Amino acid sequence: MKKLATPDFTLEEKLTPEQLKIFDETGAIVFRKVFTPEQVQLFISEIKRIENQWLSEGKEKVNGIPLKFGKDDKGHTMIQRMCFLNKYSSVFSDLLRDPRLQGLIEFLHPYEGRIAEDEKDGLILNNYVRMPDSKFTQMGWHTDSPRDLFLGQKILPMLNVGIHLDDCPFENGGLRILPGTHKQNMMKLLFGKKYFIDNNPDPKEIGFDLNAGDLTVHDGRLWHRAQQSPHYGEASRRRVMYVPVITGKYMPKHEKSKTPFYHRLASRIQN
Repeated sequence: MKKLATPDFTLEEKLTPEQLKIFDETGAIVFRKVFTPEQVQLFISEIKRIENQWLSEGKEKVNGIPLKFGKDDKGHTMIQRMCFLNKYSSVFSDLLRDPRLQGLIEFLHPYEGRIAEDEKDGLILNNYVRMPDSKFTQMGWHTDSPRDLFLGQKILPMLNVGIHLDDCPFENGGLRILPGTHKQNMMKLLFGKKYFIDNNPDPKEIGFDLNAGDLTVHDGRLWHRAQQSPHYGEASRRRVMYVPVITGKYMPKHEKSKTPFYHRLASRIQN
């Protein structure tokens, strides 16, 4: 297991040939200091506001997508996976229109891509905290491609854009990838590992040193997982917002949308 060694890229509105080349080869890339400490704190504040609102309302799903719950170090209920945050905050809806994020669509060329504001799960938050009563501390190996099959369409390229809200050195867990597997054949994509069940490190996997304000991009066809922190409580916390950038047929979600089968399946496997 090793760290991804790439230059410290700055995200501009236009991607460079070097950035496009590295992403094509590995299926992932890191941009440093995309958001200021003040912006990160604003994002965290908005997340807490929405979380408090949803907890007071007893909300369990948003547009058919289940929320994930856990307990903090004081035994209070917290939401560990939130979705469609951009529909509940002007800060986040404006974020998805940031020209720099729009520029990432070029990674999908020659496909025409778009930021999924009201598709998939919208803007999500994964709030990993390792506590005795928390089930959402890690995520097993998976790709994001089978959901296309469940939706009755062919597998298409997509991007997961991660906005990191906490410092997360390699040693504290976090994102792990198998570089280059975004170009694997269909058999390896579907059966290369046991989806969500397998949490074991892979000799070929690569991890990251990430700081609050950094941004990662990985191809959805890439095998990836979230490594559990060795720590407990606040020291284990890793908050990451994910922006899906997708291609294919426009398939918006709404309040009466049914829970997709892949969410029900993943919930059974992870529990």
